[in-house]
Amino acid sequence: MVWDPASASSCLTPLSAKPLVVVIIGPGGVGKGTVVRDLVARDAKLWLSRSWTTRAKRPSETGDEYVFVSTETFRDAIAADAFLEWAEFLGYLYGTPRPTIGDTHDLLLEIEIQGAQQIREHDPDAVIILLTPPSREELEERLRRRGDDDVHVQRRLRSSDLELEMGRALADFVVVNEDVAQTGAEIASILEGLRQSRR
Repeated sequence: MVWDPASASSCLTPLSAKPLVVVIIGPGGVGKGTVVRDLVARDAKLWLSRSWTTRAKRPSETGDEYVFVSTETFRDAIAADAFLEWAEFLGYLYGTPRPTIGDTHDLLLEIEIQGAQQIREHDPDAVIILLTPPSREELEERLRRRGDDDVHVQRRLRSSDLELEMGRALADFVVVNEDVAQTGAEIASILEGLRQSRR
């Protein structure tokens, strides 16, 4: 399930404390979006909140990855307190709208590390999972495959070391994303174990 921007008027309802809040973080190019899509397909208990961003859609993207908005629209949403978290990263704004999911689904967030820090401050029980690449060389190759230009690739690589360091300090679990299906299965197993422990 994906958050529908048409429901923005109802997105100010506070988050229920009962479901799991699962946060997937990792450096750009590590494959967060692909893994998240695999998780949602595997696990009907997960509800994916689609983040907003002010960056342009990449050539490799279908348009479903984010709600792509103008800076003005994004700042209006900040003023309306419409985000669970938001952050500026590499000159663009990213934010997670406040969802209304009730008690029947666990919330899945694919966000930047700064956003995950905000989530942890507001919800110490949030489960933060860091995805890491098999190697720096593989990370660079993935960035190039998704259509990023050389300047952006180099900026992302420079920031990745810090993101990984911060992510390891913040994360409850670290998963190497070498194969999407294997990574999805590993995270699904982690989540099922957490659900069992909470029953």
